Amino acid sequence: MRKEASTNARNEADILRNCGMAYTLSVIGGRWKPTILFTLLNNGRMRYNELRRSINGISERMLVAQLRELEEDGLVKRIIYPEVPPRVEYELTPAGISTEPMLMCMSDWGNHQRIQKERLVDTSREISVS
Repeated sequence: MRKEASTNARNEADILRNCGMAYTLSVIGGRWKPTILFTLLNNGRMRYNELRRSINGISERMLVAQLRELEEDGLVKRIIYPEVPPRVEYELTPAGISTEPMLMCMSDWGNHQRIQKERLVDTSREISVS
């Protein structure tokens, strides 16, 4: 449990209120949220099990938690069909769709940086072998 009146909590609230980048990272940051958003961007509306199967390594508990947070933040819409057995689908809201250019830029930047880092590691191995 977190103390709402703590200095740390007040500092976090101030940063989120005054810094767009910090707020953005608080909404879409983490290991799984960008992957969930990107999967829904690429596939459109998906049933829960389709979404779970399409994201390797995510646990059911984590997927549910991340979907709830994305729904609370207005990026994902949960659609429940009154059927037996129940059917639940997820799709991006207009705010969720608007993340596409940002996610693509982040992906491009990450791919570029990863390649650069791999080249540095390969170069350092060649130097240490020589």
